[in-house]
Amino acid sequence: MVSHTVGDRTADTPTPARPQAGAGSGRRLLVWALGLLVLGGAVYLMATASTGPVDPTEASAPQSRGTVIFNASMIVFREGLEAILIFAAIIASFQGANATRRRPVVLGAGVSFLAAIATWFAVGALLDAASPLGARLEAITGFIAIVVLLLVLNWFVHKVYWTGWIAKHHRQRRKVLGRVGVSATFGLVALGFTSVYREGFEVVLFLQNLKLTAGSGVVLEGVALGLAATALVGLVTFRLQRSLPYKKMLISTGVLIGVVLVVMVGGTALSFIDLGWIPGHATPFTVPEWMGSWFEVYSYWETLAAQALAAVFVIGSYYAAEYVRVKRPRRRGEAVAQRAAVAPTA
Repeated sequence: MVSHTVGDRTADTPTPARPQAGAGSGRRLLVWALGLLVLGGAVYLMATASTGPVDPTEASAPQSRGTVIFNASMIVFREGLEAILIFAAIIASFQGANATRRRPVVLGAGVSFLAAIATWFAVGALLDAASPLGARLEAITGFIAIVVLLLVLNWFVHKVYWTGWIAKHHRQRRKVLGRVGVSATFGLVALGFTSVYREGFEVVLFLQNLKLTAGSGVVLEGVALGLAATALVGLVTFRLQRSLPYKKMLISTGVLIGVVLVVMVGGTALSFIDLGWIPGHATPFTVPEWMGSWFEVYSYWETLAAQALAAVFVIGSYYAAEYVRVKRPRRRGEAVAQRAAVAPTA
């Protein structure tokens, strides 16, 4: 009998037989490799596909300035909030004699921020080199952003019990604390870097489609607002040492990111129609123009269906997570995972 934790629950249960870690890692690596291969193939097909004549006079109005700013700021704030959550949990765990080891972790986080900025310019240069693709480039970046958003949202709703992700960083922290000298310092810097850069990399990917459709200036306004909100939360967290309702904030921003996904799907589907990659069947009713400017909702059955499917995916992922984590174990008489209300400590 051993005592172990599931979510924020501790129970004494028999130790189950552990599957071979190598086999599980190999399967995950294979799945990711196949997924990247399929994504790369789809991008190649779009980049080399023939397109129909794109008539700018027939294209619907672009997103309003306010919508672009809101979407960009919400993407930055959502990812920034998660970075703060993870980083705060790691920093708070360095107590007593280990307090001095916070500095390399902070240094790593600072380097990751600079690396995210460098990634923004690198991706921008790559897109500039791909500018001969014309209208296809916007469709490709929209498609990639949607795929990544779907993966992130699916990961998020299945990790609503987000202790698992932070626990991964805590396991890495414990390994680093067992080292000494340069190896320990490098490990702590890497811990701070990886805890933040992942979020910055996702932000860079998500914002590229908005940058292509609305320009860098408008997107950077949204980025500035998102960073300001993130900095405010960080100030309250690290300087004032106050406990914030991270759980509710993450769920709220997760819902808003779901809305951003639905909006992005509508715009990308319209790009596919304009390029002749999918048919466009007009609806018997006319959607108001402001719906297209604010929410990318257009008078085509295909764009409406794509947005409906995206919404079903987001909602379905949540209920699928509830079934896997709660309902199915309950039916089997197994332990049910409980949602954690606060960040886990060491």
